[in-house]
Amino acid sequence: MKIQSNYDAVVIGGGQAGLSASVHLQKCGVEHVVLERNRVAESWRSQRWDNFCLVTPNWQCTLPEFAYDKEYRGGDRDGFMKRDEIVEYIEAFRQSKAIPVVEGVEVHQLSTDGEGFRLKLSSDQTLRTTNVIVATGGYHVPRIPPAAQSVPAHITQIHSSQYKNAARMPDGGVLVVGTGQSGCQIAEDLHLEGKQVHLAVGRAPRAPRYYRGRDVTAWLVDMGAYDVTVDEHPMGKDVRKKTNHYLTGRDGGREIDLRRFAREGMDLRGRFLGIDGDAFRFQDDLSENLDNADASVARIKNEIDLYIDENGMDCPPGESYEPVWFPTQTDLALPFDSVGSIVWCTGFRKDYEWMDIDVFDDESEPIYDRGVTPVPGLYFLGLPWMHTWGSGRFGGVAADAGHVVRHLADRHANALTTLERSIV
Repeated sequence: MKIQSNYDAVVIGGGQAGLSASVHLQKCGVEHVVLERNRVAESWRSQRWDNFCLVTPNWQCTLPEFAYDKEYRGGDRDGFMKRDEIVEYIEAFRQSKAIPVVEGVEVHQLSTDGEGFRLKLSSDQTLRTTNVIVATGGYHVPRIPPAAQSVPAHITQIHSSQYKNAARMPDGGVLVVGTGQSGCQIAEDLHLEGKQVHLAVGRAPRAPRYYRGRDVTAWLVDMGAYDVTVDEHPMGKDVRKKTNHYLTGRDGGREIDLRRFAREGMDLRGRFLGIDGDAFRFQDDLSENLDNADASVARIKNEIDLYIDENGMDCPPGESYEPVWFPTQTDLALPFDSVGSIVWCTGFRKDYEWMDIDVFDDESEPIYDRGVTPVPGLYFLGLPWMHTWGSGRFGGVAADAGHVVRHLADRHANALTTLERSIV
């Protein structure tokens, strides 16, 4: 597909958010193009490990007019798509909607030119438009702690985005730092393959997988958890910084119980502090972190119990969690010779250095209200908690895309009306 020099709108990013925006733009009759610097769904292809799968059920995958269990596939609606299946789903969505996407083109600079926006592309083209939707996600640059620079050269270091499988890891124990969703699932993947895992347990909460006869996601949907907006949430915009609960969709779905892994031989440590001499150092907070994670499971179960009681529902009885292991070690150091490799599951930072536009706060975070920025014609899409809990997920991106495009289309229509009046 040849790129024109002018469009009514340009979407930057060919993931589920950018493609969803394109579908809505087509419906509104707005001429546009989607620019993707690599391939469609690239982050799913290259930044996920071999056994990666969704933690939310397939039925919650509802891209615009392309729900998994209706327009795509319905046989495994309660299952959890694996990495390659996710890519197939997004590709099928792209093909079915004839989305005008150009792959292999990167936006090197986005700036305003007085009348709209100017985009300098890697193809040496300059493109102009009056509307831009930035749908590049929020996971751009791997975040690795400064202590990594002091790790001995013989210890292999990778970020979670580079991990593929246990077989690719060198001999020796694996230190996994971070217990968000990626950290816990990668630790499980290594553990199931017989690797000695040393897991630095942080403060991330965990969630049950099934409770009282249903997947917990289904309970949360019915209870309205996915409808709470960022403005209604008790934490306000700070919820965007909150770590997601860890659980997994692996093997049909289950909760992740780090205590059970410890009983099976996984070495659990407290939060990673850094390096001291010839050893890795950890905070003495393992018991506290495990207790807090268990407490989050209990809170979710209690909320479900209350919902069931209030609605007079007849459901299977609930089960309380009983810990199967308790920390006894007091050694807060792990010698270098116990570790052959490290997987840093320490998240990402955003990178908008290519945007030469004043639309960021003091922490370099984009300023917007449900994706609509103070800069006329500039929008963001697909960020975590942009509007609701589902904003950065398959379950909420379609609604956000619809909202953003409606705003954009109204602006476009008003501009056309103004132009027509000026001609008359």
